[in-house]
Amino acid sequence: MKRLFNTNFNNETVHGMLLFLRIGIAALMLTHGIPKLQGLLAGGEIKFGDPIGIGVEPSLYLTIFAEVGCSVLLILGLCTRLAIIPLIITMLVAAFIVHAQDDFGTKEMAFHYLLVFVFLLFSGPGKYSFDSLIGRSSGQSSGRRRRSSRR
Repeated sequence: MKRLFNTNFNNETVHGMLLFLRIGIAALMLTHGIPKLQGLLAGGEIKFGDPIGIGVEPSLYLTIFAEVGCSVLLILGLCTRLAIIPLIITMLVAAFIVHAQDDFGTKEMAFHYLLVFVFLLFSGPGKYSFDSLIGRSSGQSSGRRRRSSRR
């Protein structure tokens, strides 16, 4: 029973779950973005809304950028916090503008994505990411410079 209610964190498990969450949520977001990208590449008539008044095409391009491009960056854990910002904006527009008049059940998916993206914005990508590799390599090289300059 004591183990069931244990609240101690194992760092490796947390980093593993951040990896799982990043890949899972980004893969699910790709299921929304890839059909839009395919429709755009097919060259047919663009049928998309203009929720924030910048035009149909720019709205579609920005949505594809967020849902496909930023999702790929999120999977890799590369520029994670910067990549999450367009995803958060996209979900805010979806929840509060595109589906403003809809019932909560329709908005709910956008809120689910939004919650996870905000969590990842604050938590970061975790140890198993390119961001972590880049951070470690730059931290080690600056550490060497500091040590050698003290002598």
